[in-house]
Amino acid sequence: MSNIPYTNIDWNNIPLKEYKGEKGSASSKTIQYPGLRIRLVEYSDGYLADHWCKKGHIVHCLQGELISEHQNGEVFVLKEGMSYVVSDGLSSHRSRTNKKVKLLIVDGDFLI
Repeated sequence: MSNIPYTNIDWNNIPLKEYKGEKGSASSKTIQYPGLRIRLVEYSDGYLADHWCKKGHIVHCLQGELISEHQNGEVFVLKEGMSYVVSDGLSSHRSRTNKKVKLLIVDGDFLI
């Protein structure tokens, strides 16, 4: 990771990209630095990710409730104001929602 100078992020000026899930959709605003990605993500009502993810993340729930399914059968619920952290390769997980959710997601080389 390189040194990142003090930076204010105005999410209103970051382009929004849409992604389809197995069910529902995700929208994301992304800031990318070498070795670091910061995203403001919204999942629609009834969203289900179209893949199992093994990437590490720091996820903070800003609004709503996220259901994190793990390939081993475990299920965790992330409610507004809660966060989770996992390193690369330590979990095979996917996200789903009943209602719309808004998240701040940080990932990068430091989670190896």
